[in-house]
Amino acid sequence: MNHRFLDIQLRIPQTLADLEPRVRALLQKRLGRGRVELAVTVQLRTTSVPTVELNEDFANALAAAIERARQRGLIAGTLTPGDLLRMPQAITVRDRPVEADPAIEAALAASLDGAVEQALSELEAMRAREGEHLSADLEMRRATLAALIESLRAAADTGRRELEGRLHDRVGEMMAQLPVDQAMVAQEIVRAAARSDISEEVTRFRAHLAHWAALAEGAEPCGRKLDFLIQEMNREINTIGSKADGLQISELIINAKAEIERMREQVQNVE
Repeated sequence: MNHRFLDIQLRIPQTLADLEPRVRALLQKRLGRGRVELAVTVQLRTTSVPTVELNEDFANALAAAIERARQRGLIAGTLTPGDLLRMPQAITVRDRPVEADPAIEAALAASLDGAVEQALSELEAMRAREGEHLSADLEMRRATLAALIESLRAAADTGRRELEGRLHDRVGEMMAQLPVDQAMVAQEIVRAAARSDISEEVTRFRAHLAHWAALAEGAEPCGRKLDFLIQEMNREINTIGSKADGLQISELIINAKAEIERMREQVQNVE
């Protein structure tokens, strides 16, 4: 379906134009999201009696032109019925308008309702089958993200400890040359390391994953809510990427963003 809202496109014969609101209501009752295209064709079993009309002015002018050409020796023969039939301007064939029959109109409306309901049932059955595969795919990717966020947490913790060690070593070198307030330096090291702490982002990300699982297991349509969670998770990953320090951080961030993007594309197919 791949749309955030319900977009209904109908192609209905002019003779059934009055039933279009009825068809839209049936679709809106059973569908909540996506682009839906529905085409209706009708073939009545009643035979229509056509009317044949002759454009006398055109036929007279044509006959006069042919007669002048014959008199001048340009052509031979006279105007024949076959000549008129080959001229669309001379003969017009139309279906005779059929008077409205309330019984036939009611039968058409009932048949249209039944056809639309059957099409919707088949659509829902197909979506249920696709939904099972989609749910399994999204759950696998959610588990992958859960593992990635734990790897990011561990890599960031290692990076923060390494940063503190580098700062301690640097301060030790400075203290050998200049008098330094050790208490003040210790506080600055703690502040510097705290700026790379991602514990809050990790906690929120875990909460998003748990919320995702709850929505996916629920009976209510959740496509829009999952789309919102995707945005929130992407925001947390961006923040983690800007704060965390460590050798593996960049690679893990890239992998997490790629997985989130794949989930975002799949979520567009969730109602």
